[in-house]
Amino acid sequence: MPISVAGSNARERGFTLIELMIVIAIIGLASAVVVMALPDPRGRLTDEAARFAARTRAAHDLAVVGARPISVWVSEGGYGFDERLDGAWVAMGEKPLRVTRWSSGTRALPSGATPRDRILFDSTGMADRPLDVTLTRSRESVVVHVAADGAVRIGG
Repeated sequence: MPISVAGSNARERGFTLIELMIVIAIIGLASAVVVMALPDPRGRLTDEAARFAARTRAAHDLAVVGARPISVWVSEGGYGFDERLDGAWVAMGEKPLRVTRWSSGTRALPSGATPRDRILFDSTGMADRPLDVTLTRSRESVVVHVAADGAVRIGG
């Protein structure tokens, strides 16, 4: 003689199709929310602009401390720093000031008419001219401004 728990129905043994579809829909919505909340693996564009600005400030400071001219060049694909040695411009090899490529999808639009724009910091820290570099990615854009007095700021 079969024994059953009081009030249970022997015919209920699983989930109905509607219950399964509701659970799958909830899981789908939850995973969509998680994917939309994930940050861009390339990082934020403002972070990339801040790295470029900090390295440009470091080049400015190095020109003053080292009492020698340092140049910053910017192209659509990346940027780098050169120092004047024995009458020629030589790429800097120190880690923070070596040639750096923009992250994937980022484009730089220097304010000059040439594809590779360059400014020069003299031993007093003055730049030979102001420079605006506009970084763009997707629909975002950030401007890094280097003033003639050597000041570097992000935005406007």
